[in-house]
Amino acid sequence: MSRDHPQSAPTGSAEAPYLGLLARDASVEAYDRPVLLARAEGEPAGRLAELEEARLLALRVRAELEGRRRREAELSALFETAHDLAGLRDLDAVLQAIVQRARSLLGTDVAYLSLNDPAHGDTYMRVTEGSVSARFQQLRLGMGEGLGGLVAQTARPYVTDDYFQDARFQHTRTIDAGVRDEGLVAILGVPLTLGPHVIGVLFAADRRARVFEREQIALLGSFAALAAAAIDTANLLTETRSALARLERANEIIRDRSGVIERASEVHDRLAELVLRGGGVHDVAAAVSQVLDGTVEFTEAVAAPAEALEASRAEGHAVRHGGDWIAAVAAGGELLGALVLRGHPGLDPVDQRTLERAAMVTSLLLLARRSAAEAEQRVRGELLDDLLDARDRDPRLLRDRASRLHADLDATHVVLAARLDGPAADADEEAAARRRLWSAASHLAATRHGLAAARDGGTVLLLPLRGGTATEIARRTARHLGTAVHQPVTVGASAPVTDLAAHPETVAGAYAEGRRCLDALHLLGRAGDGAAAEDFGFLGLLLAGERDIAGFVGRTIGPVVSYDERRGTELVRTLDAYFEGGMSPARTKDMLHVHVNTVAQRLERVGRLLGADWQTPARALEIQLALRLHRLAAPGGR
Repeated sequence: MSRDHPQSAPTGSAEAPYLGLLARDASVEAYDRPVLLARAEGEPAGRLAELEEARLLALRVRAELEGRRRREAELSALFETAHDLAGLRDLDAVLQAIVQRARSLLGTDVAYLSLNDPAHGDTYMRVTEGSVSARFQQLRLGMGEGLGGLVAQTARPYVTDDYFQDARFQHTRTIDAGVRDEGLVAILGVPLTLGPHVIGVLFAADRRARVFEREQIALLGSFAALAAAAIDTANLLTETRSALARLERANEIIRDRSGVIERASEVHDRLAELVLRGGGVHDVAAAVSQVLDGTVEFTEAVAAPAEALEASRAEGHAVRHGGDWIAAVAAGGELLGALVLRGHPGLDPVDQRTLERAAMVTSLLLLARRSAAEAEQRVRGELLDDLLDARDRDPRLLRDRASRLHADLDATHVVLAARLDGPAADADEEAAARRRLWSAASHLAATRHGLAAARDGGTVLLLPLRGGTATEIARRTARHLGTAVHQPVTVGASAPVTDLAAHPETVAGAYAEGRRCLDALHLLGRAGDGAAAEDFGFLGLLLAGERDIAGFVGRTIGPVVSYDERRGTELVRTLDAYFEGGMSPARTKDMLHVHVNTVAQRLERVGRLLGADWQTPARALEIQLALRLHRLAAPGGR
């Protein structure tokens, strides 16, 4: 029997047949069969609805798994290509591997690479994959002609979903004939650059109309960077071999150059090993420090010398800055930071290239880390969104999704609503500030085994309550996020919530409570602070989602009520009479028909139970409200 077909009609749990399909990695069409089979066998409407809901959820899980596999394949291909580059022996083989991997990952019919010919002033086909037309494989494009010629001329990526209908490109009879022979329709081209110079173009193309996504353009750009580096490395090896041939006449010079080459080979091997075993940027800096006999540090772009950093990025080479060397760490035109070689005014060309290669590897590691972090942030946000909207009500699936993120939905949590404070110069700055807040909140949630999502112009967090109170968590979160985004962040917290997997609808109510606390903080002028409903005294009854009257009474006069219950005394009744008599002991003793000394003794006991400040106006107001609520809650209360 085909692995895509369920063996029998769905019985028991509606999710069971779909879990089997997920485990077998069945095709999309197979997910319709359990519903069709159940409908054919006359299953009731409720059962059919359960199966349909399970089918939609399973398809979402399948799509998420496919997305993860695709991202893993992209990163794996980049790392494999970087490893090939580190052990470069045959330039044609490396370029062919880059084109093959680009075609496979982008899922295109054809991928090809052209190189510029400065002598003829045009660009020519160097490597193709998937091409069937001999005329197409021999094309030469003048600068500015066709899509490829425009990319080579402008050093910018270009994409078209229908080449022959696109008037942006200079169409020629020769180029159009070659493209038509190959049957291409949608074409994406990105430049191969060394510093400011374009040395060629990397293409991905389909024989049907297609829209290339931004991530696919960036991925092809990464392969183009590797292809350019492979060509540059091959040129470097050629230069080195020529130098060795010239230096054969002097043994001492040969030994010196050999030492330099060995150091370059050593750092290439070390960097390849670091990439393969998942090392970080500081590991790269440490490895290059040993090879170059100096101190190499990675620094953020904002902390590096701006002029030297921009010069390095524009030229594609390390540049001198005083007694240091600066190598820009960049990807796709974005500056990610710099590798700085400290106190090393003299640097030979091979060591300079070593520093530049280390900067390129560093950019790959940073992009890989960013991609993984963004993927995890999206997954955490999707799970919290599902809890807030109560879309997924299967406790087992919710627990499983949370477990993969190292979160425990069976633990006690607090829902926090966070919002930026302070004016923004314009809409772009405000949007950027919100993105920084969401990123900081996502990082905080990941480190504390919680969840975070962007919502209602701010951020919502679900953090476990591990020691302390909701108020303490709100204040710590406000300080942490404010420090991370460099502007005040106000945080409102809900009361603790439990059993979220079984009752996801409680998350939405807790979030609403947190937002009410957040609004109360703004109204009270406490921007940049954190608080929970319990911090607002009797106002907390209005803010709390569950209107926790018993909790308010317990916090306010609980010790007095408990004392009466244990000892059979009448402290609560005395308090009622004391406030009703205008806080006059004389009127109180008349109302209770006891001696004034008895009233004094009882009030002294109340003071020991509630604290010395119990008669201050603010405390007295809350105590009177608690007494009234306690009386109303009692049987026959009024």
